[in-house]
Amino acid sequence: MHSTRAIIIRQTRLTDTSLIVHWFTENNGLVKTVAKGARRPKSAFAGKLDLFFGGEIVFQQARKGELHALREVAIHDWREGLRSNYTSTLLAAYFCQLVAAAVEPEHPEPAMHDLLQRALNHLSESTPSLKALQHFEKELSKLLGVAGERRNARDELRGLIGRLPDGRSELEERLSP
Repeated sequence: MHSTRAIIIRQTRLTDTSLIVHWFTENNGLVKTVAKGARRPKSAFAGKLDLFFGGEIVFQQARKGELHALREVAIHDWREGLRSNYTSTLLAAYFCQLVAAAVEPEHPEPAMHDLLQRALNHLSESTPSLKALQHFEKELSKLLGVAGERRNARDELRGLIGRLPDGRSELEERLSP
């Protein structure tokens, strides 16, 4: 069993009653878990599994493969402010997609987890801005060791991961004055 702080960055339906939940964890990096029965009305996970929620999770390591069994969830960061503004939700999703594209599965990145957590908390409490987008990209490029003096962070990240998540251009349009 593993216990760690984690943020939900994606979830997909597995069966009529179960979900695959993608987490960015402090101690284990990107982790995929199966939340069995999570879609049932009286599930122990009811109301605890939504995008950008953060807290403590306990999961059991899979014997084979990368799909682990989620055992417990205690949510501490609900980030309700992200649901009140569509642009905030888009920007939070972009941050999560960018982190997922930049790191290896199950490789611990505590500094990057901290960056994502601070960014999501900021978006939950403040108006989304182009400055927030650029700051996140700059800090992420520093953590990944690709920050350069001549090119902007967006180009550095694009060079590292191949291409940026699809919503980047829409975000730039929405956030530009």
